[in-house]
Order: sequence, then C-alpha cells, then structure tokens
Amino acid sequence: MKNLILVTSPPACGKTFISRKLAKELNNCVYLDKDTLIVLSKQIFKVADQEFNRSSDFFEENIRDYEYDAVLDLAFEALDYNDTVLINAPFTREIRDDEYLNKLRAELAKKDAKLVVIWVHTDTEVCHQRMIERASDRDDWKLTHWDEYIKSQNFTQPDNIKELKVFENSSDSDYEKSMKDIVEFIRS
Repeated sequence: MKNLILVTSPPACGKTFISRKLAKELNNCVYLDKDTLIVLSKQIFKVADQEFNRSSDFFEENIRDYEYDAVLDLAFEALDYNDTVLINAPFTREIRDDEYLNKLRAELAKKDAKLVVIWVHTDTEVCHQRMIERASDRDDWKLTHWDEYIKSQNFTQPDNIKELKVFENSSDSDYEKSMKDIVEFIRS
C-alpha cells in the first residue's frame, strides 16, 4: 500500500524539521515542501506590484490555493514511482474540510494509496520563538502583527480525520517519542 503523508500545522510548529527527519527515517521517501514554491509566489507579488505578504487578501485570492494544487499534483505524480510521498505544508483549512478530505481519499484510492495526516502540536509560545529565530521574510508581517496573526490561526488538533497522528513537538522528549511512534505506524 502506498502512503501520501501530509505533515500539517500552523507555521513555525516544526513541520519542516520534523518532515525532513521523518522522510529520512522512512527511507526512499519522496519529500515535497510547499515552501519551495515561495520563489514563484514572490514573483507573482512582484509582477502584480503587491507587497510580499503571505497573510494578505491578494495572496489568499491569487496564490494560496494554487500552491496547494501544485504540490498535490507533484505528489500524485510521485506516487506513480514511489510508495511513500510526504508533503510538508500547513493544510490548515483543508484538513478541517471533510469534502476536501473525501475527494483526496478518493483520488488516492485510484492510486492504491492511503492518506496519513500528521498534526504537529507545538505550544504557541514555542512557535513565536521559533519564528523569531528563523528570521524569514515570510514571517515579517506575522511577527509585527503577532496578536492579530495568532488569532487567525487554529492551533487545535483536528477531530475529523480518522488517519490523524499527533506529533508532539514542544520538548525534546516529546519529539523523540513521537518520531519513534509515527515511524512505526507508517512502516506497519
């Protein structure tokens, strides 16, 4: 059985670090990171003469969903050549949308693949500190408007996904136990 693994959570919860480590642990896993598409997004902002702000209405209307479409298209293509594909992306709205998930499951079934969703849980204070430390221009607006930004994010674990596994990432011991448990689950 093939697996499409979505590693999800709001920004700065540790998705990228965990996704990279998990992909290495799983051996021969195709790793896709939606952030790789940011270079294209920046160009769209530039050509449209818009401020680079991934929290803006412009981003929401003209870029966001297309990034998800592109990374999923790449993942489905990769499933033709590999049994394990991992996408590192927030998917914060999509994983709470049962219709979206059912369509995704139906498409995966055509490839004899199953869905695995990993929710990275991290305390919001830890996320804030990580965002400061990574010093990325994609976070400038978020850090400047932290209270407004944090209210726009849903840090609660989704309760509508039967394939959900929670990766606890607020401490080193949480991380190590979660990595072991999730690798065992996917390999089984």
